[in-house]
Amino acid sequence: MSKKVGGSKPQRYVQPSLLMALKAGPSYGYQLIQTIGDYGFLRGDAPPGMIYRHLRQMDEDGLVVSSWDSEGDGPAKRVYSVTAEGLEVLEAWILHMEKQRDRLDAFIRRYRES
Repeated sequence: MSKKVGGSKPQRYVQPSLLMALKAGPSYGYQLIQTIGDYGFLRGDAPPGMIYRHLRQMDEDGLVVSSWDSEGDGPAKRVYSVTAEGLEVLEAWILHMEKQRDRLDAFIRRYRES
């Protein structure tokens, strides 16, 4: 298959992936990197710098809140939780993805029928 096929930018799905992961409960950066890899939008592990930039921006935008967890052994960890506004944005992403899926399904049907 040509490398020109499927050239979309998977990083555009980092925000909804992080929101989806946090919907399951509070988490910290390293754990989120592992979780969002399971969603299939990124090849391999997501670059930590990119994930932390997204988390910082989402925190500034009010989509997540963060706090420091210094309990246990090791250094303190910043723990993130999704906000009500973050859940609304996730819902908007899901609606957008459903519309995309429907358009892709229609396109594929046309191809198969011709």
